[in-house]
Amino acid sequence: MSLHIVIITGESGAGKSSVLKALEDLAYLAIENFPVRLLLPFLREISAIGTVDKIALVMDIRDPNFLSEFPQTLDLIKKEGYYLDVIYLSADTEVLISRFSQTRRPHPLLREFKDLREAILKEKERLASIRDYANIFLNTSQYNVHQLRHQIFTLFGREDSANRPFLHLIAFGYKYGIPSECNYIFDVRILPNPYFVPSLKPKSGESQEIRHFLMSFPVTEELLNFLVNYIKWVLPKHLEEGRKFVVVGIGCTGGRHRSPAIALMVAEKLREVIPDLDVVVTLRDVERG
Repeated sequence: MSLHIVIITGESGAGKSSVLKALEDLAYLAIENFPVRLLLPFLREISAIGTVDKIALVMDIRDPNFLSEFPQTLDLIKKEGYYLDVIYLSADTEVLISRFSQTRRPHPLLREFKDLREAILKEKERLASIRDYANIFLNTSQYNVHQLRHQIFTLFGREDSANRPFLHLIAFGYKYGIPSECNYIFDVRILPNPYFVPSLKPKSGESQEIRHFLMSFPVTEELLNFLVNYIKWVLPKHLEEGRKFVVVGIGCTGGRHRSPAIALMVAEKLREVIPDLDVVVTLRDVERG
């Protein structure tokens, strides 16, 4: 029996417990705050017993040995042939401050740093090297619990998810910041802007009117073909490296017209040429742009 391991790590307050609960509902053996020193012997024991095929573990900075021993332990696990995903969860500093202000649970570094903001920033700093070991990175700033749960179900809810690429397209506005979780960023501000057409300004990139306007210019078709061909080419490269989760950001000025329209059209075209591809589109700033 092959064993699939999901290690959930990252920043306090970013949603690790919520991800663990979602995986538990997907029939994973779920354990919170697992010590890094017990990981390898635990996996050997589970493999020897042979009654469990899916394990999800939260491992983070609460374990005093986590930062120093996790990289070496991960290398040993991979050498022994275990299949695993490492999910790294992050969130913007202001979002984390807000979340901790709404809960009675203290930040784990508050004993060392009395100020919450300082504790959050120090944790981000200390975890920076751990991010490189993750093959799935999620910034949960824009997610509520239900949206995060849906994301996990999309990633891990299918029997063949281990060998399937998952693509997350994020349409955003540059004036609201670039999404930090993106593997690739594409700027579509080269396209004509519907914002300056009075009849189109109130509409969003989800509308057929915006799509028809953009597609009336040859450069749009050229850009779409480039994006689709590049993503189609690069996804297998990520799978070869064990990174099945790819995040592509598509940005325009305000995130209301061009980037949502292009993201939706790219998703449609990719579903046609890669039938088994899981694609999720987030229109991050469509109501703000």
